[in-house]
Amino acid sequence: MCAAIGDKKSNFEKIKQLTSLIEKTDVIVLPEVWTVGWSCKDFIKSGEYLENSETIKFLSEIAKEKKCNIIGGSFVRKVDEKTYFNTCPVIDRQGQLKALYDKNHLYSYYGCGEGEYITKGENPVMVNLDGINFGLTICYDIRFPEIYRAYRKSGADIFINSAAWASTKPMQWEMMTRSRAIENQTFMVAVNQFGPMRNNETNLGHSRIIDYNGSVLSQILSGEGVIQAELNLVEMYKFREKCTILNDIQKSYEVKSV
Repeated sequence: MCAAIGDKKSNFEKIKQLTSLIEKTDVIVLPEVWTVGWSCKDFIKSGEYLENSETIKFLSEIAKEKKCNIIGGSFVRKVDEKTYFNTCPVIDRQGQLKALYDKNHLYSYYGCGEGEYITKGENPVMVNLDGINFGLTICYDIRFPEIYRAYRKSGADIFINSAAWASTKPMQWEMMTRSRAIENQTFMVAVNQFGPMRNNETNLGHSRIIDYNGSVLSQILSGEGVIQAELNLVEMYKFREKCTILNDIQKSYEVKSV
């Protein structure tokens, strides 16, 4: 989706329109900061306390209506006047808040100042939905393979990366979303915003669902819309049994300089 900067009402309506296209699914996944768009200066005024979050209430209603789980991209969660997190909420089929993941790596380069407004999350969060383990990440987290390996070692079946990834870095998005799936033999669902931001910048789009071998099962290269895929976890487990690469990880990779 193309989020309207700072216009939460408009973005809620956009999500309503897009989810109305979905007849049946187990999980809906949304992009990063879809509530406010990627504009760091607008993050603070969009912040919501968890106990009365309109975003959580909105997503809960959709989850109950669709009878599905929702991995809600992210919104700006306010803890106090000085503490804000870029938070991914997970809602179950009954509309109950199941988990929260606070973005562990904050992007503060090339004029972006996420770290000036947002507090860094401290831990990865893996959530179990209907017996399936989802490892949650947000955008810039994709550059850190350590978090994905930690999820895989903890039993992750599917990786999620909800993003607002700029169109200036298409190759990195292409390569890293595939790489995290391949090196961990795990499905990857990478959902990105599309379209204009402020300062004449744009989000890339190119949301995609990738299997444990790096094959793209479904994608939308540009524009707004919905992609869908059925993930065969049994085949993934069989593949992992045949190719047990995690058993070859060494206990230490201490570098010897000569």
